[in-house]
Amino acid sequence: MATLGVFDTANLNGGQKLAIKYFSVALALFGAQVLFGMFAAFQYIAPDFLYEVLDFSVNRTVHVNALVVWLLYGFLGGVYWILEDEAGVPVVGLGLANLIFWILTLAVVIVVLVYILVQVGPADIKSIWLIMEGREYIEAPRWADIGIVVSVLVFFFNVAATFSKGKYTGIGGVLVLDLLALFGLYLAGMFYTPNVSVDQFWWWWVIHMWVEATWEVIVGCIMAYMLIQTLGVRRKIVETWLYIEVAMLFGSGILGLGHHYFWIGTPQYWLAIGGFFSALEPVPLVAMVVHAVFDSGVHKLKSNNHPALAWTIAQAAGNLFGAGVWGFMHTLPQINLYTHGTQWTTSHGHLAFYGAYATAVIAFFYLAAQKSRGNVWMSGGLVGDWKWKWALAFQWIGMLAMVMALLIAGYEQSQVERAMEGATWMGYFAGQSHPWFIQGMNWRMVGGWFFSLGYVLLVWDILTIGKRETRPSQVLAPAAH
Repeated sequence: MATLGVFDTANLNGGQKLAIKYFSVALALFGAQVLFGMFAAFQYIAPDFLYEVLDFSVNRTVHVNALVVWLLYGFLGGVYWILEDEAGVPVVGLGLANLIFWILTLAVVIVVLVYILVQVGPADIKSIWLIMEGREYIEAPRWADIGIVVSVLVFFFNVAATFSKGKYTGIGGVLVLDLLALFGLYLAGMFYTPNVSVDQFWWWWVIHMWVEATWEVIVGCIMAYMLIQTLGVRRKIVETWLYIEVAMLFGSGILGLGHHYFWIGTPQYWLAIGGFFSALEPVPLVAMVVHAVFDSGVHKLKSNNHPALAWTIAQAAGNLFGAGVWGFMHTLPQINLYTHGTQWTTSHGHLAFYGAYATAVIAFFYLAAQKSRGNVWMSGGLVGDWKWKWALAFQWIGMLAMVMALLIAGYEQSQVERAMEGATWMGYFAGQSHPWFIQGMNWRMVGGWFFSLGYVLLVWDILTIGKRETRPSQVLAPAAH
């Protein structure tokens, strides 16, 4: 058993030790996302900033892809963290899993260098191995695509083999089935077609169903575990909502994909299907957290990890408003005709990714920090608890400021650039030079500074939380039902 307050992995199982590695890289890539996002945001205000050194296209590419990769690392770490606890046996193939972690991390470093240093290449088939593919969110070179698929396959083997050897819980069963889709759906973005509409059709399978469907289920699994650990919630409650989530994804997740098909040449029936099903995805996860919090009233809402619970509740709210409300605001086709591709979309993207996914991974950072310090006290009255509270506050203040600034800028674009000017080039330039758009970009920058401060506080807190505590973690007595 590790000494209270001292960082030591002695009391972690093999899967959790691997999870710590994934969380460490995730936290660093989170910082890269914030840094390059700030560069790109400032270039809206001062276009000459870092011109021909780090152009906007490069900064945006690193910003967006760092988002995808750090969240993926967070999810992989979260699953490895819960794996032995859920299955009741050591992780099968742990040596291979550790090897794949180092290979994947090396590949990520190389890809980032490719983004920054090698943006262009000769127009022949060989260049696909050397430069980014230019397909938003999945711009990695082809060799990196193959590496991601191999890594996910090893990940699936570790999880499926471990549960097969041990016991299957409801969380484990859902997780194994979801990882099949995590592997399979990424393949949809790996083949080439000369038809732009067909290419976009399959590209959206990766962006929507890989990121917005399979990730949603992984988040559901790790959040279910989180609620059991932090609040002592009954397993049957979280697993019931997990099953409901999977069932709804067959409707809302798959059919909701249609809102991406409005303007790429697909049949007109996608207007109705995509418009109706788009907003239902977050409902089960939000309901799970709300039900769990109400259920925990039997032991007076005691929590053995206040920061993890706070970020979990923030995830429920962020998921509801970011993915649900903000998504539905502009995915009805009658509205999307004017908002598609404006800063309105960016407003939704920021709140949805952060609210639905980033907050869940951050919650797991705190769960890992607690056990890594010997299951130290992290309930009320935690020494130095101001850091996690201000980290949460500054990040959310910054995020909401960015979201509202982008929403105002997007509203201006939809009115001036689209409705009034008819989406012409003149309309585009009129929209970009409008005072509302310029003010929106400036306020977005202010929000970015708040968010950056929240990130710095988060890192400081993760590295030091519980360091001066001498009390063991609060034990939640099993609730009588």
